Amino acid sequence: MGPARVTARAAVQRLMLAAAAGLLVAACTSLPPGLDGPKTESAALARPEGTTLGREALGLAKARAGRSGFRLIVDGTDSFALRLALARRAERTLDVQYFLLLQDDTGKLVLEALRAAADRGVRVRILIDDAVKFDDDSAIRPLSAHPNIEIRIYNPFVARRELGLLRWAEFALEGQRLNYRMHNKLFVADNAIAVTGGRNVGDAYFQASTELELGDFDLLVAGPMVQQMSRSFDQYWNDQLAVPVESLPLGKPTKEEYERCREALAAHQTKMADSPYVRALPKRDPVTDVVNGRAPLIWAKATLAYDAPDKAQTTRDGQPGRLMWERVAAAAEQAKRELIIVSPYLVPGPPEMEFLRRLRERGVRVRILTNSLASTDMPIAHVGYVRYRVPLLEAGCELYEVRPLLGEPKTEHGFIKSGSSEHFGLHAKVFVIDRERVFVGSMNFDRRSLSVNTEIGVIIESSEISKAIAARFEAIAQPANSYRLALVDASGGRALRWTTQVGGKEVAFASDPDVDTGKRLVIDALSILPIENLL
Repeated sequence: MGPARVTARAAVQRLMLAAAAGLLVAACTSLPPGLDGPKTESAALARPEGTTLGREALGLAKARAGRSGFRLIVDGTDSFALRLALARRAERTLDVQYFLLLQDDTGKLVLEALRAAADRGVRVRILIDDAVKFDDDSAIRPLSAHPNIEIRIYNPFVARRELGLLRWAEFALEGQRLNYRMHNKLFVADNAIAVTGGRNVGDAYFQASTELELGDFDLLVAGPMVQQMSRSFDQYWNDQLAVPVESLPLGKPTKEEYERCREALAAHQTKMADSPYVRALPKRDPVTDVVNGRAPLIWAKATLAYDAPDKAQTTRDGQPGRLMWERVAAAAEQAKRELIIVSPYLVPGPPEMEFLRRLRERGVRVRILTNSLASTDMPIAHVGYVRYRVPLLEAGCELYEVRPLLGEPKTEHGFIKSGSSEHFGLHAKVFVIDRERVFVGSMNFDRRSLSVNTEIGVIIESSEISKAIAARFEAIAQPANSYRLALVDASGGRALRWTTQVGGKEVAFASDPDVDTGKRLVIDALSILPIENLL
């Protein structure tokens, strides 16, 4: 399979570097002229029970006292197969919302599945962020020429295609607006069954890359929670920052552009049909297994948490809106024994550090898993994190950093990684509270997710799902797969020490392990820049 061309944080790295260089000179948060024109509002399918999926989901939810059904999806290939299955089974609507919808092997297969659904008469709404320029050889924009496909770009740049290099200059002039990104992940079929979690659409997220595998969680959702998710999609879809692709400077794609795109996607699907990755996909339809009870759902009370599209303008005591975090923090604050935090990018900030200290003062065990400098796909995010390692340990938190090459990829809970990729990285975002409640979503425990980007996630009251995620945490945090950090006495004060296990023997390091001098120098250079609030 092809390499992972970009990962979730690499998509905004250039924007943050530009900000770090002092390019933020404007304070405009509204769209520039020409992009803020009128557009047609639309809404999720009003009567999902008129579809097969809707009737099946309604049957599953009967006598569940308003609870929603969830199935935790750990394996990336299962997550990919689930999205294809939902696209194939949809009869009326598909609503797709992503920070990244990459045009690599799996991304193109998802796009072809959406296009094929539109051919069957399904209304397809695709809402994607504009963090990554996708106009060159785009397999996304031409699809909007299909009468059943609408594409909107969230908070777009004006510079497109040949003018793409001007994105830097545009960011310099409109940094405050363009730094605001939509990080949500949502895939809803017939307003009846949804998938949400931490995964974007791309090879690294679906175990299809030979270079990078990003470990993550998704949730298949049925029941009343799906309608709430659809309402959140509608809010974003109809927001002023969601700009129809035809309103951008390149205009509406032609029929000829669409035909070339259709032929290219069909050819790619044919090529992939005999690939090792597609041949290894589950043979059974995962949606059919769910509705038939072969893959049972866990029915539980749950709360949908998501930021409003106008999070950038919403303030709390003069500070940027932190709508999503307020709900998650309120749930986590109720921990009595243990709080497990998994976040690939960890830049908590002073208020969050105080939150963690309060838990520790009450005797709550706080355990945190994040990426090491060697495993992270976004080194610039590590710049903010390194400032908090010592304070976290001093507060009594347990801190683990994932190794890029796992010593024990197979555990009693199954494979942590597929084995086909050279490098493993963490991408999951979860909070496990007393192994009884759990948050799963798109929100990292960093300043960008808490205060800048929009996010979505679910807080579920389920010991079964909580314990499954905690078991996954234990498997990755074990000495063969992670470095455990500690403070030790050293000349001149206390110093960090990393310990791991190699060949069954404990190994200790006095600095970030498995990192070359060049990477350390880059981190040291970036650490002097005042960019923490952007990380």
